[in-house]
Amino acid sequence: MQSSTAGPISQKRYSSGIQALWSKTATTDQVCSSIAGVNAEQDFSACIIWFSASCHHPEALVSGMAQHSPALKFCGCSTSGEITPDGLQDDGIVAILLPARWFCVHTFVMQNIANLGMENIAQYTSDQRESFLDSLPQTDPAQTQFALLLIDGLTYSEETVTVAIDRGLAGIPLIGGSAGDNLEFIKTWQISNGHACTGAAMLSLISCKLPCQVYTNNNFVPTEHKLVVTESDPNQRRISEFNAEPAAVAYANAIGMRPDELDAGSFASYSVIIRMGDKHYCRSIQQLNDDLSLTFFCAIDNGLVLTLARSEGMVSSSRQAIEELEHKIGPIDVMFGFDCIYRKLDAQYRQTSHRIAELYKEKNFIGFNSYGEQYNSMHINHTFTGIAIGMPPE
Repeated sequence: MQSSTAGPISQKRYSSGIQALWSKTATTDQVCSSIAGVNAEQDFSACIIWFSASCHHPEALVSGMAQHSPALKFCGCSTSGEITPDGLQDDGIVAILLPARWFCVHTFVMQNIANLGMENIAQYTSDQRESFLDSLPQTDPAQTQFALLLIDGLTYSEETVTVAIDRGLAGIPLIGGSAGDNLEFIKTWQISNGHACTGAAMLSLISCKLPCQVYTNNNFVPTEHKLVVTESDPNQRRISEFNAEPAAVAYANAIGMRPDELDAGSFASYSVIIRMGDKHYCRSIQQLNDDLSLTFFCAIDNGLVLTLARSEGMVSSSRQAIEELEHKIGPIDVMFGFDCIYRKLDAQYRQTSHRIAELYKEKNFIGFNSYGEQYNSMHINHTFTGIAIGMPPE
C-alpha cells in the first residue's frame, strides 16, 4: 500500500490497485482533476464518490467528471460525514476507484423511487441483472457478484425499494447506504454519469475476481424495557404514542431523561431494536417533534414492539465482526461501505471517536456516515455495513 499527498488531496493505493482519494479543502475541480490523473495511470472500471453537499455541489461534480474523465463510470451520493484512510472526516469528499483487472461494474439510475412501484423496480432490476451477467467474461469462473445501492435517505421508501431490488437481484447480495445531508434533513443528492438528482436510487452491479464478503454489524443487545406502538403514522414514520403515552414521554422515561432533553445524541446512544428471527435490528429515531411524537429512520406501525437496547461496545463489536471476515476470506486489502450517522454520534457521546477511527484506519475501511443501511432485503439503522475485499494473489 502506498499513500501520498498532492496539495489538498490525499491518495492511497491498495495492494489490489484500488485507489482512494480524499480531501476536506480541495475544490470540486481539483478533485475531478485528481481523479482524472489517477484514472490515466491505470484502467479503472468505476469510481464511487461520497461527498458533503455543503462543500461540493452535485451538479458541479457531475459536470467536472464529464469534463475531466468522460469515459469513466461513476456513482455517488451526499453524506453526513466521510470515513477516509486517515480516519473520520466532516464536510469533505472521498472517492474510490475500482481497477478493471479485478472488477466489472454496471450502474443504473432509478429516479422518483417513491412512486415507481415495487413490481416496476423488481422487474427493471431483474432486466439489468440479466444484461449485466450476460456481459461478463465467461473465461474466469472465479467471480463473485454483489450490488451497491446509494439511495435518497429522505424518501421514506427505503424498505419497499430494498425489498423490490432484492427480489430483482435473485440472490445477488445487496449492500447499501441512505444518502445524508449533515443532519439537516432537507435534501440529499445522488449522482452518476449525466445525473445529479434527489429522490433517486443508484444501483451498481459489481463482479469481483478477488475474495470478498458482504457484512453488517451492530453493537446493541436488548434490555427489559418494552415500548409498544399504540398510535402512529406509518407513511411518515412517525410514532405518536408508546404504551398509550406520548411517544417522547415514554421513551424519555425509559432512558432516564426528560422529553426536553432529547436530541440526536440521546437517540444515538439509546437505540430501540426489534427482533427478526434470532437477531435484533435497530430502529433509530430521527427527531423529536413539537407534539411529542417521534419520527424514525425506518418503517414503523401500530402494534410494533420495540425494545430499549444497550451498547456492548462499538469498538470491540466492530473489531470482532472484522476479525470474523478475516477468518472467512483471509487478509483484507480494503473495506468500503456505510457507518450509520448515529454510530458516529454515539462514539462522540461516549468519547470513543478516536478509538473507532483508529480501528477503521487499521482495517482499511473507507465509507460515509449514512441515514440508514441496506443489507439484502432489509433497510436497517445503527449499523456498520459494507463489503470486505481480500488480497490479490501474489
